[in-house]
Amino acid sequence: MGVAKTDIFTDQQNEISLLAKAFASPARVAILQHLFKINACVCGDLVDEIGLAQATISQHLKELKHIGLIKGSIEGTSVCYCIDPEKWTKMKELMSAFLNSDLHETNCC
Repeated sequence: MGVAKTDIFTDQQNEISLLAKAFASPARVAILQHLFKINACVCGDLVDEIGLAQATISQHLKELKHIGLIKGSIEGTSVCYCIDPEKWTKMKELMSAFLNSDLHETNCC
């Protein structure tokens, strides 16, 4: 069996790429911003807040949960979501180190 494309990159490169995916959709950015704004778990008002269909919101929540930036808990018949503070802190550190990389003097272009 062939090597997966992610296998040729470092763990850090793969993690940065995965985390960057969270910001690749304005809907996911809006969801994260809303979760920060309310500073609590949300259990269903995202459809009204974001303005997208429930199925679309669910897909974005699933992706954010897969990435690890949010976590969910079951309360009755609904799943409530909130920011995972440990993962958020780790993501900020990793992304800051990457984004704060500076260019050195070169004679290129």
